[in-house]
Parts: sequence; structure tokens; C-alpha cells
Amino acid sequence: MSKVTILGCGRWASFHAWYQSEKLHNEVTMWGRAGDPIYEAVVKTGKNAYIELPKGINYTTDLLKAVRYADTIIIAIAAQAMQSFAVTLGKCQPENKTFVLCMKGLDQNTGERLSEILRKNIDKSNHICVWVGPGHVEELTAGQPNVMIIAGDHADTVRRVITMFESPLISILRSDDMIGVEVGAAAKNVMGIAAGFLDGLGKSSLKGALMARGCYEVSLLIEKMGGNKLTAFGMSHLGDFEATLFSKNSHNRRYGEEFIKGKLSNDIGTAEGVATTKALHGLAQQLGVIMPITNTIYSILYEGADKNNVIKDLFKLVTHQEFNYE
Repeated sequence: MSKVTILGCGRWASFHAWYQSEKLHNEVTMWGRAGDPIYEAVVKTGKNAYIELPKGINYTTDLLKAVRYADTIIIAIAAQAMQSFAVTLGKCQPENKTFVLCMKGLDQNTGERLSEILRKNIDKSNHICVWVGPGHVEELTAGQPNVMIIAGDHADTVRRVITMFESPLISILRSDDMIGVEVGAAAKNVMGIAAGFLDGLGKSSLKGALMARGCYEVSLLIEKMGGNKLTAFGMSHLGDFEATLFSKNSHNRRYGEEFIKGKLSNDIGTAEGVATTKALHGLAQQLGVIMPITNTIYSILYEGADKNNVIKDLFKLVTHQEFNYE
């Protein structure tokens, strides 16, 4: 039995608290911000819209206490909150901790990876891992097994975390390409919105083409950023992307579908892929990578482009040689 801290109290944070306590039988402390209605509801009822948490989980709004509780700390918050949260976390002066980022996204203003943001704000004695891959809370808590992936800045730490967190419910692969894993996982949400566009337009048969072309353009960006382009075709992007394309539980896919139909419902909010689209578009412009699918999604979400041109614009370069945009 180990001690694990969960920083966050939303959908994925509550899943990880459930998984650590129920499936791995670890001692868990869950942190949330004081006054946060989501946190207060979890503490009061022991559940949220997605999951009922096991009894025995400790709750706190004291971040310093939460950080000191365990040497292994899972962070599962909104990706766009990472800049400010990392500064606050850094003030706790953690040392010799292992932080596991269980979130997908890139900073929409800087294009930075979440691990980069965290690294700037904590002591170098700490290690950082990223845990991503396919999976939806509703399916995992129903007992449907899955395969995910962890990458990190220290190989031995990654192996230790995998050994610590693997179970019959979740098998975990290892990657040495932190750049590719983070970028691929974040980009999956953008492609999820594109899949929703196709569903909303009644063109779901094109999701196969979307999968192939989407992975290719993401691989070009990963390579340009210094990662391994093959990572885009692995678990962090293609594996997760495929689960997203066809799942009714995918928030980004549903967002894309309702957006393109012009009838976003009050309960769906803004999908993480919206901010990531802005980040990817900025990186593509900065690095000179041609990303037609990403650019099309950006033009619709941010520039008011004509939705009727979606199909043509998404695949406007497919007349070229398949793996060469020149």
C-alpha cells in the first residue's frame, strides 16, 4: 500500500482517486480549492455526476498539506489553469516528489507543454511523468479494461510509476518520447472536435480519412518540436483518437457535433480541444508545419469560417502524394 495525493476534484481527478483507492488499495488524499462548488459537493456527498468515491479518502483544501502527504502526486486539473497553478504549487517548495500529469492540453497562449510549465516552477529534484491514453471514466468505472501510456523525464521513475499504478483494469505502456506523448495527447482533442463536425454534418464515413490525415499532420508537428513522429501513431494520439472518434462519451467529439449543428447545450461547456486548437495553430505557424485539419478547425472556431466548407477544407490536400505535403 502506498500514499498518493490527487490535486484536483473534477472528472478525471475523481476517477484517479477512485482508481487509487478502490483498485490499487492505496491511501489517498484529494485536494480541491476552498469554495469550489465541485470540491464541496464531492466532500459532502462522496460522489459527482460520474463516480461514487470510496469511503476512506482524505479531503483537504490545504495545498501544502496535500503535497507533503505523499511522494507521488497526481495532477488532474484543467490544462489552461496550469500556468497559475504551477506557480502556486512551486511556492510549496516540493522536493524529491514524482508528479504525474493526468491531463491533456497545451497552453493556448504560449503553446507550452504542461510538463514544461510545471518544470519551470519546481525544484529539479522532482520528477515529472505524463499519464494519458484512451479511456472514458464511465467505461473504466464500469469495469471495461483499457491500455494507457506513461512518459517521463527519468526512465527509472517511469518504470516505478507503471509498476505502482498498473492493474487488471489498466495496462500501461512506457514511452521515452515525452514531447510526442504530450503533443499527441493534446492534439487528440482537436481531432475529436473534427470528428464531431463530421458526425454533425452526417459525413461519419469520412472519419477514417480524418484519422489517417490527422495523425500524419500531428506527426509532422511532433517531429518539428524534437519528438519522434512515430509517437503520433501510438497510444497517446492514434489510440486515444480512435476511442474518441466513435465514443458517445467523448466530450470533444460531442462538442464538435453540437457546434457544427449550431445547438450547443448548456451542459457541455467549452471542450479542452478548443483551447488546444489555438495552441496547435500557433505552433504550426511558428514552426512552419502545414496542418490543414488543425487550420480548418481553427478557422471555424476562431475566425467564423463557413461551416459549409468543412469537408472541402479538411481534406483539401489529399490530392497530393499521401505522405508529402510539398
